[in-house]
Amino acid sequence: MSRTNMISVAEWREKVEAEGAYNAVAEMLERIEKSKLNAYVTVDKNALKLAEEYDRGKLEGRLAGIPIAVKDNISTKGMRTTCASKILEDYVPIFDAHVIERIKQEGGIIIGKTNMDEFAMGTTTETSYFGVVRNPYDLDRVAGGSSGGSGASIANGEAVLSLGSDTGGSIRCPASFCGVVGLKPTYGLVSRYGLIPYANSLEQIGPMATCVEDLALLLEVIAGKDERDSTNAGRSFTFIPKPRKFKVGIIREMGGNADVMRCFEEAVEVIKGLGCEIGEVSMPSFKYALAAYYVIAMGEASSNLARYDGVRYGYALEQLDSWTKYFSKVRAEGFGSEVKRRIMLGSYALSAGYYGKYYLKALKVRTLVKNDFQRALKDFDVLISPTMPSLPFKIGELADPLTMYKMDVNTVPINLAGVPALSMPIGFVKGLPVGMQIIGNYFAENDILSFALELERAMAE
Repeated sequence: MSRTNMISVAEWREKVEAEGAYNAVAEMLERIEKSKLNAYVTVDKNALKLAEEYDRGKLEGRLAGIPIAVKDNISTKGMRTTCASKILEDYVPIFDAHVIERIKQEGGIIIGKTNMDEFAMGTTTETSYFGVVRNPYDLDRVAGGSSGGSGASIANGEAVLSLGSDTGGSIRCPASFCGVVGLKPTYGLVSRYGLIPYANSLEQIGPMATCVEDLALLLEVIAGKDERDSTNAGRSFTFIPKPRKFKVGIIREMGGNADVMRCFEEAVEVIKGLGCEIGEVSMPSFKYALAAYYVIAMGEASSNLARYDGVRYGYALEQLDSWTKYFSKVRAEGFGSEVKRRIMLGSYALSAGYYGKYYLKALKVRTLVKNDFQRALKDFDVLISPTMPSLPFKIGELADPLTMYKMDVNTVPINLAGVPALSMPIGFVKGLPVGMQIIGNYFAENDILSFALELERAMAE
């Protein structure tokens, strides 16, 4: 497989103009059916009806006729939403998430729900109840996680745009591993209404695409006011490219292995060629960020996942002789090992006698991380680093959970601080894509996208 399988919004519109939306969508559904990537949990054949409506001039809007893949933890009315977990295998929501409402209002076609790590807990999509998502560039390697299906679907032409969610790098990791563009917006820019929660204070829904302009288009649609989400900032977003000589800070504490750093340093040379002022910045708090992140995320997960008990949510069993046994059996059978691990660790961190020792201390570290970002972004317009510290791993390579957690070292500080960050492809090593992470100040998505667009154009020359 190669990058030529990707299809941009402009290319899709040309294809639809030539062939009609019905034929174009039918071809994409056939590609999905034959795919070896396992990027989808559910494919929506209703997409053909919507494509037919577009051909008859009945579907209008900024996304009219464009197939969009949606991560399977975002509620879609009447379409199965499983979080890639056995416990929600047959769950069909009765409402659309805010972002889905926006996409439908603009004529977008939801083509299916993408595979992911179970309840978004993982970096490889190997924890999915429905099996691992394979990397479009090497089927023996992972596509990244937890939004692995959303990244792989874009890279292999199985969608034109996609939605993921990012709690600690879950959009940026698969964007890096699959050679696409992915953005974790500022916390509060995009409504979380309809996102099945893992860790409320950390996660955001965000767009993925083949190029910066396509990503900006989807962000414009999904951002905005929603009173149903108490954390929503009530801001809209319009992309206005502002080419200029950016002040760029390279984060000293965020690196990668030799292959990744070689590719990253080549990209830095391209940035210098754009006339940007480049400096180095140190973030002392980052040595504690990974540990703090996992304490906070697991603590919130243990609380959020308490609702899956076989009564409120989760599949039902034959009644046992006691509630405790019933509750325990549902969760024992319904959750995978990684989800159980995080629930137990989170419950321990929040328990009496340990709350102050772990959770409270993690919140203090979070404040230090925020302060470091604020200090650095006073001197620089954007900050950069490798997105992931290594190339995509082979399936089964990260057998140790702690090793997997360490792979998030470059991405989790962004979620702790709530700032926006984008991953974009900057090259290939051994036939595998490498991503650069571009970080900006709160609600400075326009700066990030403007810089990324300049760099994207320079690297294409």
